[in-house]
Amino acid sequence: MARVWAMYAGLWVVLAAPLVAAQGTGYPQKTVRLIVPFPPGGSTETLARMVSVKLGEMWGQQIIIDNRPGAGGIIGTELGAKAVPDGYTLLMGSGAPLTIIPGFQMKLGYDPLKDFAPITNVAAVPNVIALHPSVPARDVKALVALARAQPDQLSFSSNGPGSPGHLAGELLKSMTGTRMTHVPYKGAAPATMAVASGETSITFTTTTAVLPLAKAGRLKIIAVTTLQRVPQFPEYPTVAESGWPGYEAISWFGLVAPVAVSTDIVKKIHTDAVQVVNTADMRNSIAGLGATPIGNTPE
Repeated sequence: MARVWAMYAGLWVVLAAPLVAAQGTGYPQKTVRLIVPFPPGGSTETLARMVSVKLGEMWGQQIIIDNRPGAGGIIGTELGAKAVPDGYTLLMGSGAPLTIIPGFQMKLGYDPLKDFAPITNVAAVPNVIALHPSVPARDVKALVALARAQPDQLSFSSNGPGSPGHLAGELLKSMTGTRMTHVPYKGAAPATMAVASGETSITFTTTTAVLPLAKAGRLKIIAVTTLQRVPQFPEYPTVAESGWPGYEAISWFGLVAPVAVSTDIVKKIHTDAVQVVNTADMRNSIAGLGATPIGNTPE
């Protein structure tokens, strides 16, 4: 009898294996939540919505954007790290909470190297230097001269301490020997609106956050922070060519999952996300933001 039961048990394992495999490849079978650790209107959410719409269409499932701003992206990133690792909660990660802040903040509720399963980098986005129209400077040289003449009088906004925008401002201060006051906000959108309203003088932020307001004349862009000019916006010079060679500050955004999500699900999301990023209309949409589509491997 024991042999009979062993035979049935073995047969069940053989028959069940295709079923388990089929269930694994059936992902997703319900709504997926995509956490954005910043407020609406910034680059992180813009790219997250673009990707979620295309992935949702491919999967036949809804992908809900869950904005969880605060602490330079730390709050939403920690939430993503501690989510149930079933593949139904993902995070649109970015440089500040995953690579910059962990470098100088001793205690975080997550470890960017141990708590996440990388999926793919979606895009790299250039930053720009944008001013309120009342600031009497039309280029970087004039801005630096103004900052030198008025130490600590000019303020620059960013989407939080340790963000790429914050470090871009500090880098310019360091390279030019100027003093400006940093004013942190909860995201790129409120930081940009602060300049448009005159609450601050300058912002270092992504093209996706600033272009609509620049087109409306509510602020003026004087430079991009890439090493070369952005092909989509050739009229904006680089800081490097304005007299400070080597100056560069860009932002990146990519999909990650909690580390314990199964390898099969990570592979599924990766394959489909890269396919989405590489479609002609998505690449055109990303390029229209002044960004560079990527779509690379988890490694």
